[in-house]
This record gives sequence, C-alpha cells and structure tokens, in this order.
Amino acid sequence: MVEALLYRSDDARFYRVEITFNLFAEASVVIEWGVKGGKPCRRITCHSDLRAASTAADRYRKRALRRGYAKA
Repeated sequence: MVEALLYRSDDARFYRVEITFNLFAEASVVIEWGVKGGKPCRRITCHSDLRAASTAADRYRKRALRRGYAKA
C-alpha cells in the first residue's frame, strides 16, 4: 500500500491518494478528500495492473498539488 496525504495551508482541507489491492488481484486507487473532522468523499478506481494504478495515482496527486495542496 502506497499513500500520499496532502493538506492545504489556508484551511483544514485534505486530499489522500492511496494504491491498494482488492480481492480480485487488481490494483485500486483510492482517493479521499474533504475537511478535517468531517465526512470525507471517496472515489475508487480499479486497474488491471500496478503500473496503470501508479500512473493514475500520480496524475491525481499532481492535480492536487496544482490546486494548492502540499505535503504535510
């Protein structure tokens, strides 16, 4: 499992990208975002292999960095 946790400095928002494996031996990318202390929103996408999941996770992480999120 690989995880990237990003925060915005101007408010209490977070963005988390994680690569996991599901029960069907597929690599999944889990994306969570929201406000600290609140209920997060979640999106899960399944990919056939780890390389495709890693590429997708990196794309989501770069998009969050462009939107003002930074590493804690």
